[in-house]
Amino acid sequence: MSGSLRIAVAQRHFRVGDVAGNADAMIADLAHARDALGAQLVVFPELALVGYPPDDLLLRSGLPEAVETAMARIAAAVSGITVVIGHPSFDDGVCRNSASVLRDGACVARTHKQALPNYGVFDEKRHFTPGERTLCFDCAGRRIGLLVCEDLWVPEPAEQARADGAELIVSINASPFTRGKAQQRAEIVRARARETGLPLLYANLVGGQDDLLFDGASHAIDGSGAPTFVAPPFVDDLFPVDCEQGVLRGPVFEGEEAMAVLWRGLVRAVRDYVDGNGFPGAIVGLSGGIDSAVVAAIAVDALGAERVRTVAMPSRYTAGMSNDDAGEQARRMGTRHDVIPVEPAFGAVTDMLGDVFAGREPDVTEENLQSRIRGLLLMAMSNKFGHVVLTTGNKSEMAVGYATLYGDMCGGFAPLKDVYKGDVWRLARWRNREVEVIPARVIDRPPSAELRADQTDEDSLPPYAVLDEILRLYVEEQQAPSAIAAQGFDADIVAQVTALVRRAEYKRRQAPPGPKVTPVAFGRDRRFPITARYETL
Repeated sequence: MSGSLRIAVAQRHFRVGDVAGNADAMIADLAHARDALGAQLVVFPELALVGYPPDDLLLRSGLPEAVETAMARIAAAVSGITVVIGHPSFDDGVCRNSASVLRDGACVARTHKQALPNYGVFDEKRHFTPGERTLCFDCAGRRIGLLVCEDLWVPEPAEQARADGAELIVSINASPFTRGKAQQRAEIVRARARETGLPLLYANLVGGQDDLLFDGASHAIDGSGAPTFVAPPFVDDLFPVDCEQGVLRGPVFEGEEAMAVLWRGLVRAVRDYVDGNGFPGAIVGLSGGIDSAVVAAIAVDALGAERVRTVAMPSRYTAGMSNDDAGEQARRMGTRHDVIPVEPAFGAVTDMLGDVFAGREPDVTEENLQSRIRGLLLMAMSNKFGHVVLTTGNKSEMAVGYATLYGDMCGGFAPLKDVYKGDVWRLARWRNREVEVIPARVIDRPPSAELRADQTDEDSLPPYAVLDEILRLYVEEQQAPSAIAAQGFDADIVAQVTALVRRAEYKRRQAPPGPKVTPVAFGRDRRFPITARYETL
């Protein structure tokens, strides 16, 4: 290699389906990359033009023309810079996941993704036909191999680029976030760099898209496997990366602890969901418990206090400290806070059911009535003011069915849906290190739904440290109950927990979406039948 090549990495959020709007953003970015950053090459992520994942939007009859029109408009704006852009292509009824190289008003080269993932959240074989060969193209005296996402996870495409004379490899990606995923990606990139001896640039999408979350975390590795550029997670920006004497160099983000990254991801997911769907703000039922406290703090960090309304809805079983703590947190955050007692409605409904329930003792039915009344109130406020309701259930509760259908599951988005209870506490403690927005007593007191007198969660569940680990082994690692018990867990507790998971499948099918942050989330990742017998599996 001789001379210098400056590459602008467009770590950006592109809205699914907004082909024209995404094209406008790309045209603005390529001009900025050329004129302000002095870049000779700008790289946009996988399928950036249509957003990721487009799912069955790829079947819409109007999409091919919209893509063709947008690509022509972007190409016409390309002058004095080379552009790599991810997009779907449609040729003779065949749809491919493609990347095009644009220069001087025209498309000069195109490649198609070869390795189509079809596991977990990915369903690309449903729509795409695979490509057959890696593309190499020339830019500013460099020969560059171009890969599309999953092509990087197998050795052959990168090796083919090296054999065809590539001096560096660029990979465009739409790789969703999960905890630990950045390290896993870095290991894959490092392996390809060492195998080929070539520097490798990894450019990734950023932002929230329904139940997926993209962290960006774009980076570069030199031929020995050492990081030479690292972009911060969940940040939209154009990052300049220089290629000189066979080495890619750019800004290096030093990284953060796990809870900081997770918090910023959840904030990003809430912001992009609320704004992407046109809601003016969000409503959170703030109970004085840990889950609603964390959701409310995430919402305020995502949207600002002026766009968040918090509501306390005490019943006869609500402790005074819960009302006090909810009000104090709202005051600290600066949200509008309403107090709507549920007792009048609860009394009226129990009276209405009195004859029907005659001779039967109060039980979980009456507990769930309180939750459903709260859901009714929150949804009424949502209808009146247009704000989306953020539900407060966590992954541990969703797993075992400890969330009330048509009650605390009512809402449009579930920020903690894939966050275990133990991590909810860890998130609260991390957030309070910056500014103490959550009263300490909320974090320290035993968790309770407060639906009956003196109730705590451990009345009917094992301690959350035990529960979360059993759930991780059963849900994420797919281990059989007998294998989990063999690791030292009480067999009866394992049987109780796994039975609850199976029994709650019908509830989870009716839950709102929430951001995936673990390797196996409920929803796209885990597709189990509702009616089935698999107790020992």
